[in-house]
Amino acid sequence: MAFTGKYELESQENYEEFLEAIGLLKAKTDHKVVTEVVQDGNNFTWTQTIPNWTWSNSFTVGQECELATMTGAKFTAPVTMEGDKISIQFPQYHFTAEILEDKLVMNCITPGEKGVTLKRVSKRI
Repeated sequence: MAFTGKYELESQENYEEFLEAIGLLKAKTDHKVVTEVVQDGNNFTWTQTIPNWTWSNSFTVGQECELATMTGAKFTAPVTMEGDKISIQFPQYHFTAEILEDKLVMNCITPGEKGVTLKRVSKRI
């Protein structure tokens, strides 16, 4: 269960630029972000929490899954595992996540020549 755990944001790059690229209003960016992952084989529940907001998705690697964006919009996409990296194509960006040196590393990459990459590194708590 490599992903199972609770993680607290340690560092992030390009958060404000990413929010702007996907059309979300600029928000407070210095808040505590906690990500909790429960993995049971290929089944995952992935929850991110900041003060006054929680976002959660449940999915199965290797299957087409119904997911929700950060704004709550529903969409369907396949969830794949490339090596030890989870990969999901959200409507406005490509999401990957992996465990490196006991840290959860997530990347969200918007498309196009001027694509923005949000990189978040969270430590296990």
